[in-house]
Parts: sequence; C-alpha cells; structure tokens
Amino acid sequence: MPSREPQPKPKRVVVAINPNASFGSTRAIGPALVRTLRASGHEVQSITEPDYEQAVATAREAVRRRPDALIVVGGDGMVNLGAGLVAGTKVPLGLVPSGTGNDMARALGIPHDDTEAAIRHLLGALQRPPRVIDAARASWSHADTRETGERWFACAMSAGFDAIVNERANRMEHPKGASRYIIALLVELARLRPIRYRLTLDGREIETEASLVSLGNGQSLGGGMRITPDARLDDGLLDVMIVEPLSRGRFLRLFPRVFKGTHVSHPAVRIERARRVRIEADGVAAYGDGERFAPLPVDVELVPGALRVLA
Repeated sequence: MPSREPQPKPKRVVVAINPNASFGSTRAIGPALVRTLRASGHEVQSITEPDYEQAVATAREAVRRRPDALIVVGGDGMVNLGAGLVAGTKVPLGLVPSGTGNDMARALGIPHDDTEAAIRHLLGALQRPPRVIDAARASWSHADTRETGERWFACAMSAGFDAIVNERANRMEHPKGASRYIIALLVELARLRPIRYRLTLDGREIETEASLVSLGNGQSLGGGMRITPDARLDDGLLDVMIVEPLSRGRFLRLFPRVFKGTHVSHPAVRIERARRVRIEADGVAAYGDGERFAPLPVDVELVPGALRVLA
C-alpha cells in the first residue's frame, strides 16, 4: 500500500485581530488567516472587538480556557497584548505581523513583509513544539499620582529620546504609518537635550547623562532600528543601550547606523547587560513594545523562559 503523509493535528486556537485593522490595506489579513486555519482543520475562535480594551478582556477570557495557541494579527502592540496574557503560562503565542514596526517578528525570524509567507510559517509552527524565550516584566509605583501597574514586554523598552519621539508621534493624527515617527523625530531633534538618569543594573548604580536609554530582549525597535544588535531572546539577560549626550549634528550622523547595528562601536554608545534594571529620570515615560507604560521610574525584571512562541 502507498504510504500516506501524516495529517496535521487539529488545534484549538484563538485569533486576536488588531481592532485598528478593520480598515486600510491590512484589513483582510485577519479574516484570511481565520479562513486558512479553519480550512486546515483547526478550531478557531476569532476575536474582532471594536477597541483595544475589549479585545484584551475577550482574549483574557479565551486564554483562561487554555487553547493550544493565542495568535495575534497586528504589529508590536498586538504582540504586547498577547505576551501580557500568556507570559508565565503554557499557552504559546503566535504572530502574523501586519503593523508598521513588526520588530518582534524580525527577532523571531517570522516573515514581516510577506503575509502569505507569515501564515505558512505559522501553520508549520503549529505542528512543532513551541520555542521558549524570555520576557520582561515592568512594574511601577508612583506615590505622587498613586499610579501603580505591571506589564510585560517581549522585544524592547525605550526610555529616552526615542520614547519622547513616541510620545509626540502618538499625539499626531497625520500622517499615518512610519512617516509619522520620522516627522516626530525631526521635531524633537530640534529640542534635543541630555537627560539625567539613575540606572540600577542588578544592584549596581549608574548616574549619567544620556540621550538614549533602551532595553533590548530582541534586537530592534521602531521598525528595524537595531538598538541592541547582539541581544538574544533566550540568554536570560537584557541588553541595556546607553547613548551619552551628543550634539544634534553628531546625533544625526550616528542615527543611520542604528538600522545596521553598527552604532555600538561609536565611543558615545555603551551596552550593559543585566537581569534586573531600574530606570529613573524626570519627564520621561517608558514604552514597551511601542506601547506607553508609565512615567519613570520603572523597574524591569527579565524572566527566563516566560514565553512560548510559535516560531
């Protein structure tokens, strides 16, 4: 008798689609993924809530029922949503990237600019044991505002000039897409000032002025800026990038090198590694996976093996 190829084992999966992806060029990706998964024999719960808060609530309830995977469709913000729900559990996180940055997809080797290839990658990964990687847990408690909180991030945290640019970009209604970030960067560059930081790295205190401070579990943020090019997702450590104060001209000359990761050889750039990091500075907010967390100070702990991913 002719041998038969083993059939893929059906899975029970939850697909959470970015609420902002109901319009524009990416609106068809989520429904196409759901159709493909069902055609492959998988049982699919599709989450298409009208806003982020409802999407979180619905996905959280779905994860409590322990599906075989939570799959997010969107950019790094949706990765952040998913990581916050499944970190520390045995439910793996899958990703079909359709955002402007897609830095976590880059870190995981998932096709980030080819939707069909990303879906094929996911279908194959569903049939293999998940990859185990680290994730970072950020927490804060501010006595003056009585604000406390805790959130996970998977790829990177920014807490310097790049976070200030994010603040401005998020307030801008136009233009859409990555060009908004570039415009915000140019505006803030005109106001470039060094920031006074107090960093605590595994108990070791550093007081310094800097233009940039970023933490990398993955290698990039902001759509391919390789801030920590030697970071690894499973080495148990965060890479901490510190850029000492630069003039606008020197900053502009350094900036293009970030996309290749060659900036780390510049004398104003240093990379430290630590598992626990506290960042303190005035007038700066921390962003994790491109999402606003809270004003500094923020405490971050990398948790080895906290996240299972389909990659």
